[in-house]
Amino acid sequence: MPKLILDYIYEHEVARADQVYLTQPTGDGQVVDYTWRQMMDQARRMATHLKKQGFEPGARIAILSKNMAHFMMAELAIWMAGGTTVAIFPTESADTVKYVLEHSGASLLFVGKLDSWGQQKGGIPAGLPCIALPLSPKTDYPTWDSIVAKAEPMAGKPARGGDEIAVLMYTSGSTGTPKGVMHSFARATAASEGIVAYEEKENGAGFTYRVLSYLPLAHIFERAWVECAGFVMGRGHIFFAESLDTFVQDLQRARPTVFISVPRLWLKFQQGVFAKMPAKKLDRLLSIPILGKIVARKVLTQLGLNEVIMAGSGSAPIPPALIGWYRRLGLNLVEGYAMTEDFAFSHTTTRKLNALGHVGVPFPGVQRRLDEDGEILIKSPGTLVGYYKRPDLDAEVFTPDGYFRTGDLGELSPDGQLKLTGRKKELFKTGKGKYVAPAPIENLINECPMVELSLVSGVGQSAAYAIVVPTEGLRPKLADPAVRAEFTQEMADMLQRVNAHVADYEQLRMIVVAREPWSIDNGCLTPTMKIKRNRIEAAVGDQVEKWYSAKGPVVWA
Repeated sequence: MPKLILDYIYEHEVARADQVYLTQPTGDGQVVDYTWRQMMDQARRMATHLKKQGFEPGARIAILSKNMAHFMMAELAIWMAGGTTVAIFPTESADTVKYVLEHSGASLLFVGKLDSWGQQKGGIPAGLPCIALPLSPKTDYPTWDSIVAKAEPMAGKPARGGDEIAVLMYTSGSTGTPKGVMHSFARATAASEGIVAYEEKENGAGFTYRVLSYLPLAHIFERAWVECAGFVMGRGHIFFAESLDTFVQDLQRARPTVFISVPRLWLKFQQGVFAKMPAKKLDRLLSIPILGKIVARKVLTQLGLNEVIMAGSGSAPIPPALIGWYRRLGLNLVEGYAMTEDFAFSHTTTRKLNALGHVGVPFPGVQRRLDEDGEILIKSPGTLVGYYKRPDLDAEVFTPDGYFRTGDLGELSPDGQLKLTGRKKELFKTGKGKYVAPAPIENLINECPMVELSLVSGVGQSAAYAIVVPTEGLRPKLADPAVRAEFTQEMADMLQRVNAHVADYEQLRMIVVAREPWSIDNGCLTPTMKIKRNRIEAAVGDQVEKWYSAKGPVVWA
């Protein structure tokens, strides 16, 4: 029988019993370390408790929590007790929490570290059993600590079948209601093994593995690349972030050697650097042969990334210029392409194949082809079993020979590197009758250091338009007429630069400056910081005609 993820875990439990594996901040600069032995002892005790509840085999047990050590312990307990994990994004609204719990048929909910519990608790169905994890908001639920103090640790090596469902992963809902993606133990293990093999090939077998876990574990990127790959590798050390305010200190504590993030955060890190040193000055210093290396090292040290040997960006396209900027600092920043449906195991750049603007080549074992219309079709070891309760969707997304229709459009370079050119469902027609793919144009706009986010639209209009959100540090300064004028001029110049790089039918009529920033809280961003196009377009729908009647290339919404 092939090894599954639990088999790896049981091996590490013995071989690495006293190795510190998890480090959890508890406030005021204090942390608690958990060895493999301590982590598994708690998970085994909770598994005993769950088993006694008499849930059906494969029962869905949910976790609503920010990243923390006990999120992973709860998942281990669920697996050993015969259940399936359902993780809910910790920023979700009460309505979405309720939908996921009811759609999945959850038998129990673990409530962990949260910032918005007051708004979320109304989504918990009446009568659903709940357990409060350490660091959770104050509740009347039985606590993790009180339960594990009374329970005996589950003995032996409780096994799961390769075809059993390990996780029910709900998508972030950028285009509507979240979908439940089913991943089996066999496929989750295969993808995790592939991730570890890639990291060891790129960095050398036995490389020191330290990582800061802060992207939501409810999302496939962090779940696959940090948690599950860590369970397979075993020798690593996972640190957790305490809060946004302590993020720099958390990074300094972890001194990560592997660091993954999403484009919006990579941009924010860059903007933080520019807030201390103007971009032109930094560029000039980096151009000086010896001094440039010293300055680059200092910048990475201030970011807490000076010991990183591999950095990754995923979840959404990243502007090529931004990757180039980090590589110039000496950071080995690679871009990948994957999705919830393939357990984040599809494509990646490598040290040898890393052309800017491309997302690399398939991982070993991943098959790829382009359909006649350019849609990317993938067959990965981590391909989903199917969508929970949605056989209609299964019929739509799988080809007769088992390839998954990603919905993304792409093209291939001569050496096999993949370039993303848009999403099929995001294509729109202007009044000129030709389709426009917004993502590549947005990538050009997002290269501007004054822009945090952008959206390109213009269905049925004479030409497309773009909405931009100024960077966080710039927004308060726009009340100053001089700063506002400088920003307006930069947007006009950027419009010319963008239009010079796109086809005539893709050229933008104007740049619209958003009134308010887009955020998770106001519903314009998903929990993984992707823009919700439908939500934003609906919100500005009654203003569009007024924008087109305005004079000048820049319009203030």
